[in-house]
Amino acid sequence: MRKLLDAGAQVFAAKGYYATRVDDIVKVAQTSHGTFYLYFANKEDLFRALAAEVTDAMRELAEGLAPLRPGTAGRAELREWIAQLTDVYEQYGPVIRAWTEAEIGGSEFGRLGTDVLSQFTLVLYQRIAEVAPADLDPAVASLVLVAMLERLNYYALARQVRVERDAMVDTLARVMHASLFGG
Repeated sequence: MRKLLDAGAQVFAAKGYYATRVDDIVKVAQTSHGTFYLYFANKEDLFRALAAEVTDAMRELAEGLAPLRPGTAGRAELREWIAQLTDVYEQYGPVIRAWTEAEIGGSEFGRLGTDVLSQFTLVLYQRIAEVAPADLDPAVASLVLVAMLERLNYYALARQVRVERDAMVDTLARVMHASLFGG
């Protein structure tokens, strides 16, 4: 099953969600259609399993965000968390890219992606609300920061921008931390 999941992720990355066929997945997995159908009813079922993995990883990551703190140590903690987010994007990039494609079509997978980002945003909102100055709206700030985190990782993953990983993580941490605690 793992071999099929990994092959599915690879094919979704190369062809996109809509163009991917079961035949493509079994060829990459070097297995038979019978083996595929032993585990999955169709490509949507395989994608659903991959999406569940991403959902679990993103939920775990969101829950792992420690309270935000000013100072060098606080920025270092935030940087470590952003690095973990980048790792999730690198590991599950093909699924996240296919999710984004599915969001455009309004499919169940697109809605699932939206739900995961909403949960992620809620955790960030809670952390920001704990430390936000009176003139900063935590709801808007959390949306801005999630959009920044998500889009930059997506653009880097899709190779729409070329940026060195550590430079990206460092810059995201500095910008996020400075937006909450000042430069």
